Amino acid sequence: MHWSPDDQEGVVIAINGQFPGPTIRARAGDTLHLHLTNKLHTEGVVIHWHGIRQIGTPWADGTASISQCAINPGEAFVYRFKVDRAGTYFYHGHYGMQRSAGLYGSLIVDVGEGEKEKFEYDGELSILLSDWWHKGSREQEVDLSSKPMRWIGEPQTLLINGRGQFNCSLAAHFSNSTVAPCKLSGNEQYAPYILKVHPNKTYRLRIASSTALASLNLAIGNHKMRVVEADGNYVKPFTADNIDVYSGDSYSVLFRTDQSPSHNYWLSATVRGREPHTPPALAILNYLPTSPSHLPTSPPPTSPRWDDYPSSKAFSHQILSLPGSPTPPKTPHRRLILLNTQTYINGYTKWSINNISLTLPTTPYLGSIKYNITNAFDAKSPPDRAPPGYNVMRPAPNPNSTYGSGVYVLEFNSTVDVVLQNANALKDNVSEIHPWHLHGHDFWVVGYGEGEFKEGDAAGFNLRDPPYRNTAVIFPYGWTAVRFVADNPGVWAFHCHIEPHLHLGMGVVFAEGVERVRGIPNEAIACGLTGKMLMRNGTR
Repeated sequence: MHWSPDDQEGVVIAINGQFPGPTIRARAGDTLHLHLTNKLHTEGVVIHWHGIRQIGTPWADGTASISQCAINPGEAFVYRFKVDRAGTYFYHGHYGMQRSAGLYGSLIVDVGEGEKEKFEYDGELSILLSDWWHKGSREQEVDLSSKPMRWIGEPQTLLINGRGQFNCSLAAHFSNSTVAPCKLSGNEQYAPYILKVHPNKTYRLRIASSTALASLNLAIGNHKMRVVEADGNYVKPFTADNIDVYSGDSYSVLFRTDQSPSHNYWLSATVRGREPHTPPALAILNYLPTSPSHLPTSPPPTSPRWDDYPSSKAFSHQILSLPGSPTPPKTPHRRLILLNTQTYINGYTKWSINNISLTLPTTPYLGSIKYNITNAFDAKSPPDRAPPGYNVMRPAPNPNSTYGSGVYVLEFNSTVDVVLQNANALKDNVSEIHPWHLHGHDFWVVGYGEGEFKEGDAAGFNLRDPPYRNTAVIFPYGWTAVRFVADNPGVWAFHCHIEPHLHLGMGVVFAEGVERVRGIPNEAIACGLTGKMLMRNGTR
């Protein structure tokens, strides 16, 4: 539908007439029944429930070509799954680049009936961060798939709960910018989001990022934040002036409304890891009974410089699991080293893992593996590690790679280490931030390092109190190691959560215990070779 997220009218993918989509709220232990009807006229759709592990329901993960067929225009699909753990989550499209088109919303799971949170607060607020382009997502897909590639560029606007300002600035009088001050009634679709609070209370702020590209830094003017949750897991509480939020991350922070009640304050989100050409997103922390129209009298909070990586690394290293949390097995059964590189294939720019750029098949892996259908995807498993001698600090002498749709088959209940190895991109002196998200599992983030990972680095892994998460960042020219147990039967994506990077092939697929999966709905696999199988069997 037509919408104005930032004062420029564009087309968004909405849910039930809302942008962002409606917040879904449940209690731990609930089973959700979500009836999705595709009213897009010319494209399929799926929805991924980000951070929900889908234990026993891998077909409800919402990943096109992996867990299910895309839902065709006019058709419906019912997602039924259990939310087993309290936390801050969200949902988003996982087909093409529909997340860039605004297909996302918040998913909050409260503690189960009769249970209490591990921390106390007086009220709760929630924000969903995103980025916005004036060029539509379909045109972006064509640009990325062109030869030569046309990069999508930086977003025009950062959004907080779907609201941002492009042609004006809420804080114009604090800067030397030529952008005009905003003149708003408050009823505009792009008017700033207002977080209403009472003085001298403790609030829980839930934060999730569905950005397609931007890594962000978030701060609240004159207020410190105490980080208590990351990706649906409790962490050892620590206090921060600002926090880094990468695409796919979610957090809960506590803050105290202990400032002057006659003023309002800025909540700001600024770009990290890329030279910013996008102004900060601003929302207003409104101390009642002060009117929200009284803009803050102090400038927005100052964030670290976009390329202050020591600050970002220090923040990541502060995130540790709460005492009493599950700890990882001491040794892995298998270690994969996934080298992230920017490459060419026949002149097309791609992202590749161990020199293979992921292409998804027309038949969902879950169905083809469960029913032993051959020729549905590449039979050969991708390599466990990159060729020896690759210099991660320099562009590759041979930048060419190949397409592949192969799967890493993991032994069921085995412990797996994955080392995400960053490298120089195609251009000299360029290495980017990549936040990687694992479906179907949480993992322990057991280590970070600089340069090339060496086997001896594993001796320094944190096995005592590593954070338990579903998304982890790799810093430029560095590596990040995660460990998980392959104990959830199904087929699961593991990929960079930057939308154009995944579109260009930056991901892998894990399969584990698929023979144990029961009850796959026919409509989940009624396409490709599994669709033909169902037709032959008369069950479609």
